[in-house]
Amino acid sequence: MKLGLFMMPLHSPERDFTEILKEDRDAIVLADHLGYDEAWVGEHYSCSTEPIADPLQFMAMVAASTSRIKFGSGVINLPQHHPAQVAGNVAQFDHLVEGRYIMGVGPGGLGSDHELFETSENNRGEMMVESIDMIHAIWRSDPPYKIHGKYWNVVIEKQVHAHLGIGPMRKPYQKPFPPIAVSAMSPNSSTARLAGKRGWGLVSAHFTPGNQVRSHWQAYSEGAAEAGVRPERANWRVVRSILCTQTDADAAAYLANETCSPGWHYKYLRDNLATFNMTKILKSVEAMTDAELTVPNMLEKLVISGSPRRVLDRLIALADEIGVFGTLLVAHKDWDNAMLHRESMRLISEQVMPRLNQHMATKAAD
Repeated sequence: MKLGLFMMPLHSPERDFTEILKEDRDAIVLADHLGYDEAWVGEHYSCSTEPIADPLQFMAMVAASTSRIKFGSGVINLPQHHPAQVAGNVAQFDHLVEGRYIMGVGPGGLGSDHELFETSENNRGEMMVESIDMIHAIWRSDPPYKIHGKYWNVVIEKQVHAHLGIGPMRKPYQKPFPPIAVSAMSPNSSTARLAGKRGWGLVSAHFTPGNQVRSHWQAYSEGAAEAGVRPERANWRVVRSILCTQTDADAAAYLANETCSPGWHYKYLRDNLATFNMTKILKSVEAMTDAELTVPNMLEKLVISGSPRRVLDRLIALADEIGVFGTLLVAHKDWDNAMLHRESMRLISEQVMPRLNQHMATKAAD
């Protein structure tokens, strides 16, 4: 099982933006140093709490300070961009990092961005599929380009001057193109089904309880069956909030303060989802009321915390509940206590993951 870092990222809007960017950069550099395999960064244009507008630009800045970690866009919201623009930007980024890129894409999940880019009334799932098909068509071909769709057109016919190199769009470093991945958060996700059908990677969100995460793989498998392909669990990434400390008491003391970073994080997610009547995503049982989604309740149910031994036990229980998956992504939190969060990343890498992989290897051999 691989290990990665997943950043929405989510920060207090009261913090200085420049310092936030430095902190997020430092987290990825540390992850690379600790042997993490992947780092994922989200895209949000109109949100001070989720402040990175262009993950490719941000990750290009970080890439020069890393040596091995792969970068994932978590995600590029395709309805918000012309496919030709995405094709060009991704191709360039893939060369900058020499293939250390996973192309996470999605339909967009931020209401203010939907309004900003005038996609609120559109079928964004349909737009996402059209966009990725167009992007792949660009990368598979040479000019003249005559690609027509419902939402966009990609056309270069009159201004192709081959002797001047004018007209061609660049192709990615990875051939034929970078691997695709999509995220899922709702139970029995239709996006997970689509991913299985298309053979894309799947990322299950950290605010989805374990029993609901299991439904993501079921939907993924059903989609793969429809397409007549075998679903590969190595393509499944599961994001979890994890706080690993030297002792159980250390974690309990930190989380006892509801204003701690994870507490603020889940309160924000709860309040955000409530505006769309989507709080069911956070609930482990359907009968749970919104009133029961208190910060202590969410911290208990959705944060894996404690000593390396306790964190390991809970991750083993998670794997036993949902089945084997290919990559564990740790949800990044605002570093209200930088030393504690850095130490957590180290303990997960050095003490938890080796033992978790030993368990998984034993399980696979049974």
